[in-house]
Amino acid sequence: MQSIRTAAVDPGRSPASRLAGSFLIAGGSLRRWPARRWWVALAAAVGTYLVIAIPTDLIDTPFFAREVAPTAWSWPVLAVSAILAGLVSATYVAYPDGATPSRSEGRLGLAGWMITFFAVGCPVCNKIVLLALGASGALQFFEPVQPYLAGASIVLLGWALHARLTRESSCGLAAAEPDRESVSA
Repeated sequence: MQSIRTAAVDPGRSPASRLAGSFLIAGGSLRRWPARRWWVALAAAVGTYLVIAIPTDLIDTPFFAREVAPTAWSWPVLAVSAILAGLVSATYVAYPDGATPSRSEGRLGLAGWMITFFAVGCPVCNKIVLLALGASGALQFFEPVQPYLAGASIVLLGWALHARLTRESSCGLAAAEPDRESVSA
């Protein structure tokens, strides 16, 4: 494992080699996850799926309606985003000692989650888009942008997961034990 860590940060290696090393580190972190983290990941993925699919009317309910039919890529984007969001959420469970979380990683995951909502939603059903662009503007300008939003959401969630998993495997310094002689004096 030490050689993989060294390969991931060695500036003499090619960027592709460093990236491959960091993916190996992230994969190693996933293999060490306890069952509790996997259950949290599953629950968060299912919750994310439902929280996005119901209001965007990908799952048909009597509470929400959709004016424009869902695109063919909406379902796979939602599934991949939900899985990634579940995995990112599970990284917050029992964070290992010495691997402090970064605030920016959490923001990337949240941004990816929110962009997924806009990417798979109906372009004229979204009140924010409708107020900003109007109905014809939503169809003319926002609908063509939605596939790019879908890609951005997956990239952001993937980057947040990668950053959190590689940080878990980072080498943290252990806290020094207090000197008992100076404490008792």
